[in-house]
Amino acid sequence: MSRVYDFAGIGLGPFNLGLAALSEPIDGLDGVFLERHDSFDWHPGMMLEPAHLQVPFMADLVTLADPTSPYSFLNFLKQTGRIYRFYIRENFYPLRAEYNQYCQWVAGQLSSVRFNTTVLDMGYDDGVYRLSVRGPAGPEVLLARRLVLGTGTIPSVPAACERIVDAAAAGHGGVVLHNSEYLSRKSELQRRRSITIVGSGQSAAEIYYELLQESDVHGYQLNWVTRSGRFFPLEYTKLTLEMTSPEYVDYFHALPQDRRDGLIKSQKNLYKGIDSELIDAIYDLLYAKGLSGMVDTRLLTHSSLTGAGWDPATGLHSLQLRHEEQGTSYTLDTEAVVLATGYAYREPGFLAGVEDRIARDPSGRFAVARNYSTGVEPGEIFVQNAELHTHGFVTPDLGMGAYRNSCILREITGREVYPLERSIAFQHFGAPGPAPDSDTGAGPGLGSTCREDVPA
Repeated sequence: MSRVYDFAGIGLGPFNLGLAALSEPIDGLDGVFLERHDSFDWHPGMMLEPAHLQVPFMADLVTLADPTSPYSFLNFLKQTGRIYRFYIRENFYPLRAEYNQYCQWVAGQLSSVRFNTTVLDMGYDDGVYRLSVRGPAGPEVLLARRLVLGTGTIPSVPAACERIVDAAAAGHGGVVLHNSEYLSRKSELQRRRSITIVGSGQSAAEIYYELLQESDVHGYQLNWVTRSGRFFPLEYTKLTLEMTSPEYVDYFHALPQDRRDGLIKSQKNLYKGIDSELIDAIYDLLYAKGLSGMVDTRLLTHSSLTGAGWDPATGLHSLQLRHEEQGTSYTLDTEAVVLATGYAYREPGFLAGVEDRIARDPSGRFAVARNYSTGVEPGEIFVQNAELHTHGFVTPDLGMGAYRNSCILREITGREVYPLERSIAFQHFGAPGPAPDSDTGAGPGLGSTCREDVPA
């Protein structure tokens, strides 16, 4: 009889890796995680030496679900002989490269993880998903009762730049790249007379700061363009942080979809802003360089990218920009363009074979229930970092990954393997409800859980 896994996790970013780590010690639970790459490598193009996470080390793969887990970040430090160095550093925020090493350390210990395995297509028959995969040993078929989709996001390119990006990729244009390629192409950028960064978040700021440090050495002009009204900081005050909580997810998920969509557009500074210390460091660097004269740089706000072209005769890209407050248009010429324009979720093609098993909202997106399930049958297909429109801005937050995985494991196993916090915030996000229940400790209007079988 063929082996039937309890679930198959597809894709191995931090969220599914965390699920694999939390699943490992559960007796009787048989899961498999499939990753098409040959190893874990998290945003290798942005491993800038000083760059750090925007969340503390407790937001690792497992700690907020199980502080005793052998797969914690602190245990990684201990096992690699670095825990005292981390202690003396007195900084709760791991370096990005350090976090990547930690994830690789965890992945190397898990028996359920299979690298170099690509899911080609899938079907469904009599309660079982059939996954056709290509692995190191060749094609095979795997069977699983449930799916956990963790295929992640892909670089997002503005529509206005698609033509010059395609031309550059085909060798018929200039230097245009997404920030995911930054480190591997940094030297190529610095050979150009002018570089323009497009974007407003942490990645744009990190690249601008690094290139600004060496701008006078290489002699290039450096521009930073954002459609935002300012280079806004990530809002990180403690009462705002309470929004990364089960209660806020409850509140957000219960709102009508049009209200949720509107909120997501207005909350970018809660999860896409720049570290305030980095903003200050950029200003201080500009100030120091300004002592020797004018710095050859421009920071352009309120500027939406409406078009882009490439002139092979001059070797310049022309970026068409519109200043949204003034309502005026202008052109910026530059030799190189770095698109720090984020990432977007794209459904994997193999889902076409099980389309009838997926619940959709009126816009065709996953209709994700509160328990992170998007199947037509409750608790059958789960998503990781594909539910921004239903669960809010906490979706990509590393600190909520262990909570979401605890919810998913509860649905898969039918029991609460890892205790779920239900009420952690001092504030109420909706209108107050009944008085607190002394038996449950739930606050007014709270006490709901991640177990909810009604799609959004």
